[in-house]
Amino acid sequence: MAEITLPQLGETVTEGTITRWFKKIGDTVAADEPLFEVSTDKVDTEVPSPIAGVLTEIRVPEGDTVAVGTVIAVVGDASSAPAPVATPSAQASEPETRTSAKVSEPEPAPAVAPVAPAVAQAAPVAATTAPAAPAPQAAAPVAAVPAPAPTAPAAPGSSVVLSPVVRKLIAENGLDVSRIQGTGPGGRITRDDVMAAIGRQGSAPAVAPATTASTAPAAAPRGVAPRVVAGNRDEVVALSKIRQATGIHTLMSKDAIPAAFSVVEVDFANVDSTRLRLKEEFKTAEGFSLTYLPFIARAVVDAIKEFPHMNSSVGESELIIHKYVDLGIAIDLDYQGLLAPVIRDADEKRLRAISREVNDLAVRARSRQLSPMEISGGTFTITNNGSSGSVLTMPIIIQPQVAILSTDAVKKKPVVIEIPGGGESIAIHPVGNLAMAWDHRAFDGAYAANFLVKVKTILETRDWSSEV
Repeated sequence: MAEITLPQLGETVTEGTITRWFKKIGDTVAADEPLFEVSTDKVDTEVPSPIAGVLTEIRVPEGDTVAVGTVIAVVGDASSAPAPVATPSAQASEPETRTSAKVSEPEPAPAVAPVAPAVAQAAPVAATTAPAAPAPQAAAPVAAVPAPAPTAPAAPGSSVVLSPVVRKLIAENGLDVSRIQGTGPGGRITRDDVMAAIGRQGSAPAVAPATTASTAPAAAPRGVAPRVVAGNRDEVVALSKIRQATGIHTLMSKDAIPAAFSVVEVDFANVDSTRLRLKEEFKTAEGFSLTYLPFIARAVVDAIKEFPHMNSSVGESELIIHKYVDLGIAIDLDYQGLLAPVIRDADEKRLRAISREVNDLAVRARSRQLSPMEISGGTFTITNNGSSGSVLTMPIIIQPQVAILSTDAVKKKPVVIEIPGGGESIAIHPVGNLAMAWDHRAFDGAYAANFLVKVKTILETRDWSSEV
């Protein structure tokens, strides 16, 4: 007999919603056969059974959201007697799926902070590179798991039964658990209840102290948004899970990282001498266009060899330098969020191979066909804002990475060029910015600037013909 737990679906994913069981109690299941489908704020994916046997118990029914590590089913041998399907009331009392603790004693935060799907690395994370999304407003409807009537809020200081995810959110946002009304089974406080409370807290007006003619009004507390109330001319749109996760993780990144910003201008004429010459041949052979992005990605992974601290993470009192480059590429999901799928061991791949992986990851990201491990574990990220026309973007770093590079739009501009004989002339070349946000704890401005200059030099001087 084996207990089936909700697996870690990416390093920043802390919970998932069981959307479908492929087997019912009493069914035989083979090892590696799809057992259930789970939805997170980043991906929907099928999870196979780790063992063969008979599904004897389902502890988490379809539609329920639980934390990573929760026991959701039991698979036994053929002689095992099936157990009844978990009911909401039974589920709320299971010790394996809930942690009882006082909110005044939160668990320590993990050493590696989650990111945006991101955007939240959600991550998320990717990442993620868009401005932080606002917290949900009180007027916006918040989805909740259908449940019996909620119980009265717990008294301040009392012990309440909370999932690890809920307890962490409450502690991080300084919420009073007695003021949160649970809508889960038996009045349990769910993640959506906490997100709604965060929204109400952000929308509540600050109480200003009394002032005199000689004193100025006190500034509003940091992080408190002005109160917004929807009127009859407004439309209220509930924030999706990926938008809420993006807001949480990008704010976390901004609070945790002393981010700085550097930019270089790149002349892409050298790249175009190869790209345009082989453009039609490449598209015929590969089925997609050859863009500037693979050239930039190849230059980045080569420059990291000379500047290894760009490919690192900040620990407690040390810099952890990764000896491989898992390159994240931020992908827009039709304006519904961002993901940063990862090209594994990008430093070992040439330009054509990188081109294929970028295209494949983008196609599957937009159709939600990526596996959880394909959107986690990046060591450096590129976000291609230039494809949308942006000419200068300051992206937000995906923790625990220390840098993220924005490739902005390439436009034709007049540039000064050297001509044979030592003179100079004006020519029209394709020019674009490479803009990088970086973590000042990991290195200083000279290191970041010289890394960008190295990327620029590779793009402007390398013979790219052999790469394509």
